[in-house]
Amino acid sequence: MASRKNGKTGSNRRDFLKKAVAIGVGASVGGVALERSGRVLAQIPPPRQAIPRRPFGRSGITVSTLSMGGMFDIINNRLMLAKAMEWGLTYWDTAEAYGGGRSEEGIGRWFARNPDTRKQVFLVTKLSRRRGTDFTPRLEKCLQRLNTDYVDLLFVHGIRGIDEMDGKMKSWGQDMKKAGKIRLFGFSTHANMEECLEGAAGMPWIDGIMFTYNYRLMHDPRMRAAVEACHQAGIGLTAMKTQGGGPITRTSESEMAMAGRFMEKGFTDYQAKLMAVWEDKRIASICSQMPNLTIMAANSAAAVDRSRFSRSDGARLAVYAEETSGDYCAGCGRICTEKLAEPLPVNDVMRCLMYLHSYQDRDLARTTFERLPDNTGALLTGLDFSVAEKSCPRRLPIGRLMHEAADLLT
Repeated sequence: MASRKNGKTGSNRRDFLKKAVAIGVGASVGGVALERSGRVLAQIPPPRQAIPRRPFGRSGITVSTLSMGGMFDIINNRLMLAKAMEWGLTYWDTAEAYGGGRSEEGIGRWFARNPDTRKQVFLVTKLSRRRGTDFTPRLEKCLQRLNTDYVDLLFVHGIRGIDEMDGKMKSWGQDMKKAGKIRLFGFSTHANMEECLEGAAGMPWIDGIMFTYNYRLMHDPRMRAAVEACHQAGIGLTAMKTQGGGPITRTSESEMAMAGRFMEKGFTDYQAKLMAVWEDKRIASICSQMPNLTIMAANSAAAVDRSRFSRSDGARLAVYAEETSGDYCAGCGRICTEKLAEPLPVNDVMRCLMYLHSYQDRDLARTTFERLPDNTGALLTGLDFSVAEKSCPRRLPIGRLMHEAADLLT
């Protein structure tokens, strides 16, 4: 029953967004026409100027304020890379895990055909400790797939605690810099973000961090202090998961009313959520998953023209975030996990449900779930979550959501 209800909600949301795209994207002339069987489906306007740039921490490097997330079929979407270069979207993010290396391979094919563009791109890839700590040979394979001698930034992928950035990681990063394989070193994190940022602020060898940050989290006092500490330390900050989607998705009257008010001003609620994060000048860039040109054009347009986003618009998003806080997992995984009889990456399972419900991407949800520990599926239905639920600051129905994940993802 819940599944059918969520499906209906998703359908209503998609219908609404079709109207939003028609108004917000299709109203302009010029740009790129998307066609099928000779029929124009949408007219994509290019941004009116190049995407703005901001300094990336203390590095001396400036990056585009919008970063292209690499979790899409890059090999068969070279047009998107061409338009990214044309529009000044030159911060490209990928990982060895994306598409089993096909994401890196797609970028590598681009550089093979367009070698002059390599120096224009701020290129990021990631290696996960959960696949082992044999980073050197794996980095070499990444570079081979990417058809480059170096990456501008190497992230340790998806750390859950700052203890993962230990002395061995520090030494390895410094060695790779000396070898010219990487220019900058840091980590990405979806979990326990405040703790990770607080720890990194005291590590002068951390150059960059990509972390979950959005209109829901940016007002939290601890998060604000952690971001400021990293900013003062000169760490380059990239925000991800900026849409603030959660494991629970509802289409409410307040959401539709909010989206309608933004559309009256000429932009969508999706663009508004990006604009809210860009208002924080400490954020160098937003990494966004943009699987097609329509979304990339809309996001690029939002990056170029943020003047229509007012203080009252930010306040409107903050009110909505408070009203729907119980729908969103804030990534504070240690709190609930410590209450379980056996370790279960609760916030990672929540992220899979977010991909399923908010992104409406079942393949991404399943692929991400399959990378979790082998016993995850059994623990979803075998553990008692009652104490964990009581400890959750947002009072999420953890038990129900874990059982839902077992039904939909195992």
